[in-house]
Amino acid sequence: MTVVLYIKLSYITINMLGNKANKAVSVIVPFYNESKTVIELHSRLTKTLNDTKIPFEIIFINDGSTDNTFENIRKVHPVKAIDLRKNYGQSAALSIGIKKSQGTIIVTLDSDLENHPEDIPLLLKKIEEGYDLVSGWRKKRWSRQPFSRRFPSILANKLISFVSRIKLHDHGCSLKAYRREILEQLNIKGEDHRIIAAYAAIHGAKIAEMEVNYTPRRYGRSNYGLFRIFKVLLDLVALVFFHKYENRPMHFFGGLGFVTFVLSAISFLIMIYLKFFLKISFISTPLPILITLLAILGVQFVLMGLLAEIIIRKSDQRREHSLFAIKEEISNS
Repeated sequence: MTVVLYIKLSYITINMLGNKANKAVSVIVPFYNESKTVIELHSRLTKTLNDTKIPFEIIFINDGSTDNTFENIRKVHPVKAIDLRKNYGQSAALSIGIKKSQGTIIVTLDSDLENHPEDIPLLLKKIEEGYDLVSGWRKKRWSRQPFSRRFPSILANKLISFVSRIKLHDHGCSLKAYRREILEQLNIKGEDHRIIAAYAAIHGAKIAEMEVNYTPRRYGRSNYGLFRIFKVLLDLVALVFFHKYENRPMHFFGGLGFVTFVLSAISFLIMIYLKFFLKISFISTPLPILITLLAILGVQFVLMGLLAEIIIRKSDQRREHSLFAIKEEISNS
């Protein structure tokens, strides 16, 4: 009985690996209330990918849409469709799609038809030149837009390029092609899809950018504005922090604790000097309170560093658990 069970498990494992090898390209598209674009986008994707003669799969993720997006996704094939119970955001949807994909090359694009599926072969050809990530550049996107619309995008891209040292014109373009091994090294979450090239560069990815076509959205409207810059700034702070201290948070918090301890000691020496040389009473100055607060703050920083170290050491044990509730998953071939 034990031998038979072992053989069955081995067969399943080998079969799963074989399936992964059958798909060279996985195209992942997150949807949120884009019911009007499903049919056309799928039709253009299948025609473009069939013309390449490369084995492929199309993965549509319905990110908690409130319209009939998933009902329309059911009508198309071939497709692997994932219906999330609520809206988790674009980064989460992409992360789920990557985990469910089988391709050695992964392509992502938006569902609003602003990106042209017909540009995918160009990205794949660039990948063949040895790049790990090829990012689209919507060069003509803002040519007819007022400055009030262009400015947030230009500023955000400049900030990301300056901090990450990755000189791309259009970090926010969703049309990208990746080698699978690069994406598997990343932990995409929150709003990381905006700066995914920066994260990939940290992991040693070779990155290229190429001009792609762009069509203004026909349905709905874009929410891009000045508030997005604030989000980008927060993402960049997180990028810098995790790049330097992801595996050593005690160095960061311990450093802050050391600085506050030094400030507390300096304040104490000043208090002693005032007392014994200038005959100024402790009580008449705020120094005793300041010394106490700085000392307490220093202890707290050190304890925060220790807590962060514990969390990091324990997190690897929980990374395999899914944080997202999938309502339904179908595969129409």
